[in-house]
Amino acid sequence: MNIGEAANRSGVSAKMIRHYETLGLVRPERLANNYRSYSEKTVSILRFIRHTRELNFPLAEVKTILALWEDDRKAPEEVRSTALRQVAALEEKAQSVQAMAKALRDLADTIESQGKPEAPRFEGAELDTSS
Repeated sequence: MNIGEAANRSGVSAKMIRHYETLGLVRPERLANNYRSYSEKTVSILRFIRHTRELNFPLAEVKTILALWEDDRKAPEEVRSTALRQVAALEEKAQSVQAMAKALRDLADTIESQGKPEAPRFEGAELDTSS
């Protein structure tokens, strides 16, 4: 399929697809006329990239995650440990997101019952400030 169809099917603009190609995140085939040709696998990778970017993953992390599928030379245990490190980081981030959601829910509840408080309440919520 051409880049326009790949863009429509993946939800990633043609401009971003070209950018991801430049970064080595996707590698479309080249036809005899030098046009790009995108496979279903490439569209799937583009969808994955779109979702990671919606979650604010840095492109370096996206590249690391994609490498888990692409690199057949890595030992299974190395792939497993890399994947589990990514899972741990995601779970930590999820806790931070939940803590922020709780703080905002508390703000909304407080406004309903007492008016706006002077400062946000983060009791019991340890937010990840490393990002």
